[in-house]
Amino acid sequence: MVSKTLAKILIIFIGAISTHNTLLAEIDKVIVAGGCFWCVEADFEGLDGVKEAISGYTGGTLKNPSYKEVVQGGTGHYEAVEIEFDSSVISLDKILYIFLRSVDVTDDGGQFCDRGESYRTAIFTKNKSQNEKAQSAIENAQDELGRKIVTKVLELKNFYIAEDYHQNYYKGENFVLTRFGPRKQSKAYKLYRNSCKRDDIVKELWGSSAQFTE
Repeated sequence: MVSKTLAKILIIFIGAISTHNTLLAEIDKVIVAGGCFWCVEADFEGLDGVKEAISGYTGGTLKNPSYKEVVQGGTGHYEAVEIEFDSSVISLDKILYIFLRSVDVTDDGGQFCDRGESYRTAIFTKNKSQNEKAQSAIENAQDELGRKIVTKVLELKNFYIAEDYHQNYYKGENFVLTRFGPRKQSKAYKLYRNSCKRDDIVKELWGSSAQFTE
């Protein structure tokens, strides 16, 4: 009887700690566009303090767009990623610092091998505070880089979650057909990223400040 009572007390105690930690977490979100959303999602999901990164579309006029509609152009939408993070672990300022140094902020025609309006870079802000932080982050990055940054700060209106097959693409286990032949999805992602020279271009542009490059 005593052991059962202690077990119940322990369960209640553990539950109280879990609830307390949840209340302490300060969850926030920001949406960024950095070219292929597979890559942005893969990069940010590995950061301490980031709870989740979701691929989607934003910035355009078409409601509930499909991937095909977005990449064909004309909708105004960007491939974007919603980053959900615990601001008590990682700040918005830090996320924006890292983001700007993980893309080619000087390219207004797309990113790396992906060309077109849907692959441009941008930061989408939901309020005045986020807007001010984003503008400041770009100014600081531009001072460091010594070159004009074309990444825009835009007001967030609607974010549409991309199709299921785009989510966590970088670690998928299904086999897909590539120009290299059939490959496991995670392997196909790495081949795509390498062939686009994403990391090489970021390293060349940002030098020692480059993020997410091996």
